[in-house]
Amino acid sequence: MKRSLHPTSAFSLVELVLALGLAAFCLIAVMGMLPVGLKTQQAGVQQTTANQIISQILGDLRADVRLPPGQASKEQDQGFNLHGHWAAVATPDTLYFTNGATQTGSVNASPVPADAVFRAKITYLFPPTATTSLADITVSWPAQVDPTTGVPAGSVETFIAVNR
Repeated sequence: MKRSLHPTSAFSLVELVLALGLAAFCLIAVMGMLPVGLKTQQAGVQQTTANQIISQILGDLRADVRLPPGQASKEQDQGFNLHGHWAAVATPDTLYFTNGATQTGSVNASPVPADAVFRAKITYLFPPTATTSLADITVSWPAQVDPTTGVPAGSVETFIAVNR
């Protein structure tokens, strides 16, 4: 048999099988990390929404001014209807929110609204001075799990001091 003047180079069958095996192993490893990445992304979205809810509640509580005796609030249907709740020390308010961070149901609604995803609990604390009000705000999810009796999937908590 006569040899060709141009040498040809190619991969052997063993080299091809090893390369395909290595590529398959890498793809399986990447596919195995997808559920973890999706769960982390979902937890991040829920924490961001919970922080947005806390920010809205904080804004509403800051807007609630102390009125002299005999004057009524002009807040009416705006905000979360928390006007005057600062005086109810140690009586927490519970608000419920949807996935879009909009309030559903009323203050201290019972039972939990069907479309509620987040539960916000506002506990008013004794103020250190006559012009400062304190509150502890905890947002947990899912809304159906009461943090005092069960373990929620996640929660965000903050402490606020409002000078008024």
